[in-house]
Amino acid sequence: MSRSNLKTLAAQEIRRRIFAGELRPGTKIDQDAVAEELGISKLPVREALITLDHEGVVEHIARRGAYVAELTRDDIRDQYRVFGLVSGLAAERAAKSLSPESLQGLADLADRAESCADPAEQERLNFEFHRRINHGSDARRLISILRTFGKTVSHGFYEAHEDWPAKACEDHRRIVEALLARSGDRARKAVERHFAAGAERAVALLEAQGFWDRV
Repeated sequence: MSRSNLKTLAAQEIRRRIFAGELRPGTKIDQDAVAEELGISKLPVREALITLDHEGVVEHIARRGAYVAELTRDDIRDQYRVFGLVSGLAAERAAKSLSPESLQGLADLADRAESCADPAEQERLNFEFHRRINHGSDARRLISILRTFGKTVSHGFYEAHEDWPAKACEDHRRIVEALLARSGDRARKAVERHFAAGAERAVALLEAQGFWDRV
């Protein structure tokens, strides 16, 4: 695996631990432990922490190391909602440009996710569902922005939020219905609501895990 991929792997794992509530604000991140657990060298872990610092998730303190940033509830909401706003714009465009075959493919993906019981596979199908809508927008700038946003969202959402798969399937149905109706406005609003709901789920999970409790 290339160094770039190792850095991405480390960033995904540290981000997952933060947004799963395993690492709380103010907690020092043990770079050696992360490297050992992932079976990689410390260099890609250090590079990953620099990336996360740019995202505002990690804070570097001179001569002390890297710490989980003091994220607020609104920081979590903002991350999801901004992602949702741009995704909504892509869905609005896709409602006009997706082919009938592509629309049927999205409906089939929604069916597969609804009948799937494996969280990891559900997450993969969810990623593919949104990826197809985004690329169906034929908007290069939106796709580029969403690709960047996608790297900052924690993986493992379906595993951490046990009640999310049913809600996600319901939301995906509404999105597909809007796209089939060629209603850009409905599609945009359905996607925005989907991400807003994800934001509230993420905040609720972190609260339940004591993310904002002082250690």
